[in-house]
Amino acid sequence: MIELLTNFEQHLLESELREQVRALIPANHLLRDLGSSLLPEGARLSARERILSYLRRFPGIVIDGDELMIVAGISEYARRIRELRKEEGWPILSGITANEMRETNDEGRMQGENEEPFPAMRPSQYLLLEDRQDRDAAYRWNRANQIRRSDAGVRDKIIRYFRENVGQRITSEELRYVAGDKTEWARRTRELRTEFGWPVITRNTGDPTLPVGTYVLERDEQAPQHDRQIPEIVRREVMRRDNWSCRWRGCGWPHGFPEQDHRFLEAHHIEHHAQGGNNTVDNLVTLCNLHHDEVHRTGELHVD
Repeated sequence: MIELLTNFEQHLLESELREQVRALIPANHLLRDLGSSLLPEGARLSARERILSYLRRFPGIVIDGDELMIVAGISEYARRIRELRKEEGWPILSGITANEMRETNDEGRMQGENEEPFPAMRPSQYLLLEDRQDRDAAYRWNRANQIRRSDAGVRDKIIRYFRENVGQRITSEELRYVAGDKTEWARRTRELRTEFGWPVITRNTGDPTLPVGTYVLERDEQAPQHDRQIPEIVRREVMRRDNWSCRWRGCGWPHGFPEQDHRFLEAHHIEHHAQGGNNTVDNLVTLCNLHHDEVHRTGELHVD
């Protein structure tokens, strides 16, 4: 390749266009093979496997598409990334989706929610959210395609997909696909939580162990109508004040409880809403759903 490139200027002067193009074919093949050889096991891996291997070495780090093109040795790397998402269930975030999430995040900050910022990414960049494979991916993407093709609105499509996957981690790429690639998908997802009372949690709204760009519908149940009137900024301030744990005396969930304990946190009105209690931080306390039900059953509130 060095010999070819060194003498190529003379070659340009002495040959016709097609000869010049054909002379570069070996160099192109050599460069492709050189890039794929950067991975120790690259020679025996397919292009898709090389892309995955490279991404798994840098989870949570923004990667340029040009990097993936080099290690894959092909120009159609974007197609292979889609296959890794849809067929093999790897949570890969694209720059296009990340930017749509950032726009909705900016709206939340203007309303006082102060969401955690999403990474700034160019459209041709990618991010492996976590080194974790969803082995049910093929089935879920098939269901996502069926919902996507329905005549329902974007918000209805999204909540339908959530309700078919209660308790499962849903990536932003899945939701964008379900919404038919409409840019409003992130806004509609946020509305389901803040306006319609669906318990959709994220890294910054209930489970700090979730990676950025991942959503979970905790249970197939909307909050009561009066609870939906609690402004999201107030609810979050109450949870933050109470250290994201149940204040019922001796409980403290989720601290010290096993992961398979699937209860969840709610904001309880100290002076009941029906009796004129306000949606203010001072009039709200964080309880797990079990003790919240106990308060309403017995009328007694026992908090530390």
